[in-house]
Amino acid sequence: MISRRYILKWFFGLPLLSLFPFQISDVRAQATQSGNGKIAASIGEFFAGEELQFEISFMFLKKVAVARMTFKRAEKKGRYISVLEGETVGIVGWLSRYRADTYCTVMEETEGGMRLRSVSFDENVRIGKKTRTFSHEFDYEKKKWTKRSTRRGARLRTVEAAIPEGKVYDDFLCASYNFRYGVYGPLERGRTYIIPTFPRKRSSKYEIKIAAKEKEDHQRVADKVGDEAALLLQLKLDPEITDSKTGIIDGWLSKDNCPLEGIIRDAILFGDVHGKLVSRIKR
Repeated sequence: MISRRYILKWFFGLPLLSLFPFQISDVRAQATQSGNGKIAASIGEFFAGEELQFEISFMFLKKVAVARMTFKRAEKKGRYISVLEGETVGIVGWLSRYRADTYCTVMEETEGGMRLRSVSFDENVRIGKKTRTFSHEFDYEKKKWTKRSTRRGARLRTVEAAIPEGKVYDDFLCASYNFRYGVYGPLERGRTYIIPTFPRKRSSKYEIKIAAKEKEDHQRVADKVGDEAALLLQLKLDPEITDSKTGIIDGWLSKDNCPLEGIIRDAILFGDVHGKLVSRIKR
């Protein structure tokens, strides 16, 4: 069965089950306006105070899961915290023992405030009364990556690994903000982007393509999206990753590059799985 964790990781910009090392490219973002229309001083200030709320549905079942994604300033200057919290609700919540996933990343600005990179990344999964946590810390000065896992509050394992020279590790939350800001290149129709992914067991990379205008116009009618949807993103992954027949995922961004709606096509057993933005707040 398709996992809600798959949907969450996809819908916020990067549909990645396994996250891998990536060699960053020398691409810098253009000056970008913040939500209040002013030129942001940095990537962190552009997103600071943003809160996005989503609902996920499939077939005739509406709101089978809800999620909230926040971005705020940390105490240390130049650092920011993003948290993605998601949980199943209703009948699906009952069937899944009300599973709740929380992802938290601490990021720091680099390249003169034009890019974010992960300092730490924590994943907490709660199913019923059982919990497990995976934590990652990145020390770029010492070139050390520390991984820890705990279950029910008891530490199970700690592993240290070297960070290769020139490598930067972006978790999927950090990478989604970098992508929206244009760190991997300006967002333009017909372009394909190499997306950095969080390291796990093997090295790889995914590509994300912004559809051409003709494809966008056709899909706009099929998906029944409004004029607020400005760009259509299309990803083609291994079908096993999405538990779908094609591995195709479509997502819509607003004119200011906010995720609005997305669909995993032909998910096994469920058909199309939809995620939709229901609230956007800029504090």
